[in-house]
Amino acid sequence: MESSLVKCGKCQAVLFPEAFNTGQFSPCPSCAAPLAVEVFPAILQTPSGGAAAEPLLVEGQSSCFYHPAKKASIVCEGCGRFLCGLCDLELNGRHVCPVCLETGRKKSRYKDLENTRVLWDQLALHTAVIPPLLCLTPGLIGAPAALYLVLRYRKAPCSITGKSNLAFFVAGLLAVLEIIGGVIFVIYLITQ
Repeated sequence: MESSLVKCGKCQAVLFPEAFNTGQFSPCPSCAAPLAVEVFPAILQTPSGGAAAEPLLVEGQSSCFYHPAKKASIVCEGCGRFLCGLCDLELNGRHVCPVCLETGRKKSRYKDLENTRVLWDQLALHTAVIPPLLCLTPGLIGAPAALYLVLRYRKAPCSITGKSNLAFFVAGLLAVLEIIGGVIFVIYLITQ
């Protein structure tokens, strides 16, 4: 990503890297608007590509299926096509081509290619919190459902980026308190 992609929010003038990450406000070079620009240091680096493919030097060598001028370095384990270093995609020790990877993703063959995940901890927390907020009887549906989600999915991964299980703990605690409160309320109604 180029640093020229960072522009002033007011006049859209290109900002130069000297204005980045200074920790203080500095004027825009074009409109003099005060700016505090904080960017990741990676924006200043040029992206590195994959492994460079070797050119085909000797006639008769096998070439890449997708790049006929490049030397094949490996065979796709999905379809058997010869691949150069650029087309070789390693997935858990298996070497596949881009087409096999996309086909496997669509047919759910590769479980490690996960791009969505149910956040069971958040679902349990919302199930425990929302019914009491809406003045519904929490002991009837919300609390048992939240307790079930906590007990059933407490060991399931929470997020792709990794989070703590604090939401599960809070949801379980709220569900138990709601159930106890519901039981006490029913006992109170019966004794009256």
